Parts: sequence; structure tokens; C-alpha cells
Amino acid sequence: MKTRRGAPLWTTRATRFAGMPSAQARIGLVLFLVFLAACLSAVVSPGPRPSVEVGASTSIASDAPPPGRTDLLLYDTIVAGVRGGSPYYAVAVETQRMGHYPLKPFFAVRLPTLAVVQAALPSILVNLLLLALCVGTILAWVARLRPEMTGLVPLGVAGLLVVAGFSVNLDPSFVVFHEVWAGPLIALSLALRRPGHWLSAVAFGLSAMLIRETALLYVAIMAVFAWLEGERREMLGWLGAIGVFAVVLGAHAHAVSLVSGPLDRVSQGWSGLEGFGFYVRLATISSGLDILPQWLASLVLGTALFGWLAWRDAVATRALVVFAAYAALISLFARSDNFYWALMTTPVLLVGLVFAVDGLRDMIAAARDTRRITVTRIIR
Repeated sequence: MKTRRGAPLWTTRATRFAGMPSAQARIGLVLFLVFLAACLSAVVSPGPRPSVEVGASTSIASDAPPPGRTDLLLYDTIVAGVRGGSPYYAVAVETQRMGHYPLKPFFAVRLPTLAVVQAALPSILVNLLLLALCVGTILAWVARLRPEMTGLVPLGVAGLLVVAGFSVNLDPSFVVFHEVWAGPLIALSLALRRPGHWLSAVAFGLSAMLIRETALLYVAIMAVFAWLEGERREMLGWLGAIGVFAVVLGAHAHAVSLVSGPLDRVSQGWSGLEGFGFYVRLATISSGLDILPQWLASLVLGTALFGWLAWRDAVATRALVVFAAYAALISLFARSDNFYWALMTTPVLLVGLVFAVDGLRDMIAAARDTRRITVTRIIR
């Protein structure tokens, strides 16, 4: 038996759980609690830390730099070298070689897109460009969410949650990190994509791939959704972007092979198997949730993901699948020092909290519904 939906609290449309049969709602609440318990595994996750190469000593010097700082220095040095007039691949390979970074396989060396652009522009202009990207993405999501909110209060909360997701992206010291740019580009692509209006979304998705290769996962997911929904032209657009990326990646592989040698280091691989708690830990420290205790931040993040599930909209379905895909990628393959991978998902992840309000209300109301239908037979 289905239940009636109460008056909307924050969302103008019914959530996925409105009118849910009471038995299903009770199962849903149990699964939600189980999911929150899984998120709490982040409390015992060791979190980001320097990885140790196979065969190397497991001891870490007490004065070792914090996770990511060595990568920041690496990317800063590469940009400075290109700005000084040296070819990108010569600078990148030599810098990684001197820093004992691997050069094999070829994607251990980043694509030149971001470094070349940053080297061509003054530092202040690079920071302003990143700020413009973040602000533009925030405004695009506020515009996307406005019809879904019942008033200024929930819309304002949604806007603040988007800003909170950009806490790392808005830090100028991280401007050389590729994920700091690719994450907002993915979020902007999601916000702009609508049925029949996908060209700008594809363009920003391609831009994200040309900066960080792992954005391919997002573009592939969008192509699959277009195929499932019968949007043939859109599907071809996403596949075309993947084709362009494949050509660029092939050229990149060739360029790296020309400047690397047989004695260069080989990556220790990407099979960290750190688990789901590791993803939750990374996502919380890569967003505004970093100010909260880890247990509370984990619960908030889990509730935000629940909110994305509650929102009855095509963009929510796509976003949720993207979050799940990157969570799986990080849980299975990210090494302990790859904390910045989570930045691909954090820009708008917390927005789900505004939909969790109505979603939880609808699910709890459905689970508590005890109405019965009484059939009276009258014998004449």
C-alpha cells in the first residue's frame, strides 16, 4: 500500500521515496543505517599517508613532508621550468627523475595541458582563472537548483553547501593540482547538461579529460546514460570527446617514450585496496567537512549521498553514479598518498543534504504508516 506525501519542506517535487510502500520504506531505512555504518569505517581508516615503494624500507622519516606536498613541489617545479622556456616533456621527465618519481607507464607523467597553460600566464591570472571557474560552477549549480527549492532558505543552504565543496579548490596553494581544475569542470558539465542541450557539457567534460585522465570515467558514464535514454546525438558527442582524448593520450604516450629510458622507475601500481572508508576519509578532508570530527563528517557525507538518491531528477541519477564510480575507483585502486583523487567528486557532493531533508521525511513517514483498508461485506 502506498502512502501520501506530506507538504514539501525544501523541495518542490516529490522525492523518490514519496508514496513508497511501508515495507519497502522500512527496508530502505535499514539499508540507510547500514550505509551510514559503512561510512563510519572512515574513523578507523588510516587516511592519506606517504606510500612506500615495493622493496623499500617501511620506515618514514619523522621530517617527511605531509601527503601531497611533495607533489605540489613537483608540479610547481615543472611549471617554473616550462615558464623558463624549456620543453614540457624534458622538464617533466627530468623533474620526476630527480624526485625519484616513476616514469612508467606513460600516464605516470601528467598531460601537458595544465602546466603549459599555467606557464603561459602570470600566476595571479592563473589564480583568477581558477576562481572564475569555481564561481561559475557554483552559480551554474545555484541556477540548476533554484526550480527545485521551495524558497530562499533551502536555496541559500544549497549554495553554501556548494561553496563548502570548493574549500580546497579555492585555496591558491593547490592551483597546480590537476584534480583541483578537473573536479569543477566535471561539476560544471553536470550542471549544464539537459536533454537536447549537451554540447557545452561535452566540451567541459573533454576539458576535464585533457587536464586529468581519470575524468574519462565521468565522460564514459555520461555516454552510457545517453545511450540508455536513446539520445543518439548526445551519445555520439560524448564518444567523440573520448576519441579526441584517445588521440591526445596516444601522442602523450609517444612523447613520454622519447624522453624516458629503460632505467627509469616503474610505478608501484594502483592497487591500494584501501577500502570505502578511505574514500569517505578523503572526501571529508577534501571539502568543508574537514572542520568536523571524522565520525560526524562521515555521517554527514553519507546523508548527502542519500540525498542524491532521493532527488528525483536525471542529473541526480547521473551524479550519484559518478560519485559511486569514483568511490569504487578510489577504494580499490588509489594508493595511500593519492588523497587528491577525491577532489574529482567533492565540488557538489554535499548538495545532496538539501534533498535528504525531504527524502528522509518521506521514507520515515512511509515506514510509520499503519493504515489498513477494511472491507465490509453487506449481506442482503
